[in-house]
Amino acid sequence: MPVVPFDSLPDSARVWIFGSDKQLNEEAAQTLVRDVSDHLANWKAHGEPLTVGSQLLDDRFLVIAVDQNTAGASGCSIDGLFRVLQAVQGKLGVNLVGGGRLFYRDRQGQVQCAPRAELDDLRASGEISKDTVVFDTTITDLGTFRRKFEGTLSE
Repeated sequence: MPVVPFDSLPDSARVWIFGSDKQLNEEAAQTLVRDVSDHLANWKAHGEPLTVGSQLLDDRFLVIAVDQNTAGASGCSIDGLFRVLQAVQGKLGVNLVGGGRLFYRDRQGQVQCAPRAELDDLRASGEISKDTVVFDTTITDLGTFRRKFEGTLSE
């Protein structure tokens, strides 16, 4: 089964969330979506097509979900996805793959990215507080993503 609408995938779908360290302009967002969509349209695990959906949120977050009820992504297929993302991030001059980053909404509602190691400094400066909206990019299932991707730092 090919790419399906993201909202049609079940809560049990496996999720990967890739946050860009820079906001994507329209051209970069289109390039990212096009290149990833091309890969997802033919994404297979052990020869079996994957039922997959994706979406781009806030010109920052690429969310990919696989319905594992039909066929689950394997190590090799996941590696292939990461290779595509690494190629795209090199083309766009952004960092999509890798951890250690904190994503939050600033006072103007814009998504910002900072190294996680700077959390204490951001708190001390007043840039973020317990009420600041943060994004959990470690979520691995679609149901949790739908409920808890955005929440306050205190949550």
